[in-house]
This record gives sequence, structure tokens and C-alpha cells, in this order.
Amino acid sequence: MNMHTLHTPLPAFGGYGIELEYMIVDRETLRVRPLAPQLLAHVKPVVGPDGTPLGWSNELVAHVVELKNDRPCAMLEPLVAGFEAEIARANDALATVGARLMPTGMHPWMDPVRETELSPHDQGGIYAARAAIFNYRSHGWANVQAMHLNLPFSGDDEFARLHAAIRLVLPILPALAASSPLADGKRATALDQRLIAYRSNASALPSITGQVVPEPVRTRAEYRTKILEPMYAEIAPHDPDGILQHEWLNSRGAIARFDRSAIEIRVFDVQECPLADLAIAAATVSVVRAVYEREAGIPQSRNTLDTATLAGVLDTCTRDGERAAIGNASFLSMLGYPGRPCTAGELWAHLIGDCSPDAPVHAPAFRDALDVILEEGPLARRILRTLSGSVALFRVREVYRELCDCLESGALFRRAV
Repeated sequence: MNMHTLHTPLPAFGGYGIELEYMIVDRETLRVRPLAPQLLAHVKPVVGPDGTPLGWSNELVAHVVELKNDRPCAMLEPLVAGFEAEIARANDALATVGARLMPTGMHPWMDPVRETELSPHDQGGIYAARAAIFNYRSHGWANVQAMHLNLPFSGDDEFARLHAAIRLVLPILPALAASSPLADGKRATALDQRLIAYRSNASALPSITGQVVPEPVRTRAEYRTKILEPMYAEIAPHDPDGILQHEWLNSRGAIARFDRSAIEIRVFDVQECPLADLAIAAATVSVVRAVYEREAGIPQSRNTLDTATLAGVLDTCTRDGERAAIGNASFLSMLGYPGRPCTAGELWAHLIGDCSPDAPVHAPAFRDALDVILEEGPLARRILRTLSGSVALFRVREVYRELCDCLESGALFRRAV
């Protein structure tokens, strides 16, 4: 999402960038198929219904494609129709070769050792350089489909406040967005197994991912000193040509993109349809903004919680989703939750209900999707409930075919009755 193409940075909450990642799979068997180059040859950039340019791209592996708005949009709702139309166009093209797009954060039975192919679109040798250092034939690189949400900032003050607010909200995001309860053909250890795989994909160089929750910083210069420079120094012996020493190497759950004057949040599993993704984005934007605006009266107070504490909340929500128990009084107070310890689901219901009436989360377009998530749990919970304990391949394939159908039709995946 090219916020950096703008001559003047947008102010905080002045626009949004969304990126959605999908696997390409066989239409019948649902096995992964490395068809990204062929698909990209058919789906050229278009202009969405609201005039926002939309486009497709492919990065590290040849079985994953990314759909995004190429310029920031002022509102999230119009992206729903635009993304749905693009997914229909991509699926029409893939149908001619017996393939389709699959949603959710992880393919439930993919073997990344056998099935991974690097993308041929390797500008500057970036993917080859990564493959020489990291094990790209692993779930953490080849099977982690996400939504990315880009929020802009202008200047040091907005950056510091936005980073602090995102840092506080980030640990509870899996309670809304977990959609990866299966991996390697069996029940995973967490509702958000994608995050488990993601946080370990660069474990040999721990400065790259840190604790997923970013460290507290108060300026852009401090960010470079505390986060970027240690990362560049650690990878330098493995990257003598400096190919990877850029801010996008950072794999924390939210990263500063100074090249586009934005912070990119990466902890969301992709959902069953764009409506669900954008509803979660709207909830996140609204709650982050509420924290951001409260912080104006008590500058930098959100940086008082240490990273280990926030990472502990993230770990709990990654494993247990909306049922995660949250008892840290300081954390709850900083989010504006006045009560005693609660579950992550209860916390989200309170935070959404407490947002101003004109916040994006209250847009009528998102009401049904958020009701489903708050009442029935994140997509991972609904998948497990539908499977009823069975992880037999034929049953998993049935459920994930239904999820592919949801993506094609723009429908929400409801729990089994």
C-alpha cells in the first residue's frame, strides 16, 4: 500500500491501507498450487467503486497472492465491494486451470518442506537472500496468510502517540482475528497458530522479531536506535551486500514504515471474506484512535507497560482467543476498561461499545460481521466448533471448501447449529 507515493504525509487516521493474503489451491483437492505468476498475468490493477486503485502482488512464495488498495482510502466500507469484485475476478481466472483462492491464516495440512516454491518475482535478489539465511520451506515463511493494516502519521508527535496506542491494543487482536486452529493436518496448539509460526521464523536472529510486541519508543530517532540498528547489526554478517537491511526486515507485529509515513499492523490472520477483515480493521482503528486521543492528555503514559507484560497478554490471546483471561489491572485501565479481570472477548465488547458513535466500528456495513465475531468467537473457534473434534482429512477438506465458498460469495462463516 503505497502511502509513500504521497507528497505530504497523511495525518493520523487520515487514511487506511489494507493488504489481504490468500493461498492458491486446487479447486478439488485444496492442495496448494504455485500459480501466482499466472494469476498476476490476468489480474491487472483496477480502480475500485470509490475511485481507490486496487492491485494484486506476489512476494516470497509462488502459492500466495496479496490484494491491496494501492493508495490510502479515507473510509474502510467501500473497500468491501472492491475487494469482493477483485476476488471474484481472480477466482474466475483460476477456475480455468482448476484452482481457487483459500482464506484463513494457515493451510490446514500443507507440507511446506515438499510444497513450497519461491516466487520468480525476486526484484533485487531479496527472496534469494532471505532463503540463504532462513528456512523458507517452513510454516513461518510459506504458510502465514495475514491482513496488514497501515495507519499513517505525520511528524514525531503523531508517530509516538500512534505507536504507543498500537502497542497497547496489539496484544488483544488475536481474540478477534485468530483463524488458524489447524496445522500439519491436526489441531494446533493455539487458535492463532499462524502467529506461533510467524514469531519463530527468524528465531536464529532474535532482534528481527523481538517479542512481537514492539518496544516502547518516543521518537522516530529512538525507533531507529532501539529497533532498526540492532537488527541491521545482527543480520550484517549473513547479508554482506546489505540487501536485507531495510525497515521491512522488521518482523514485529507492528512495524514503522518510514518510507510511507505509516505503521503497519501484522498480527491479523486473514478471514473468510473481506467483510470480516474490514470489520476487524474498523474495530482496531476505532479502539486505537480512542487510546490515541486519551493519550493526548497524559503523554506517553502507554509506554509505561513493559514489553514482556504486553507479550504475555499476546501469548494468552494467541492461544485462547476470545476466552483468554486478562487480569493485569494496569493494562485494563490503560485501555479504559473499568472492571475486574475479564476475558478478551468481554474486553472487546466493552471497548467497541465505548467507541464514539461516529467511529468506523459502528458503520452499519460492519455490524453483522462484528456481531458474529463477538457472539460466536473468532473464525478459528467457529472452525473448530464445526469440525466437532474431527480432524479427518475428508472432514477438514469439507469445512475448508465451505470457507473457500465464503470467500467467493462474500459470506460470513457461521458456527454449526
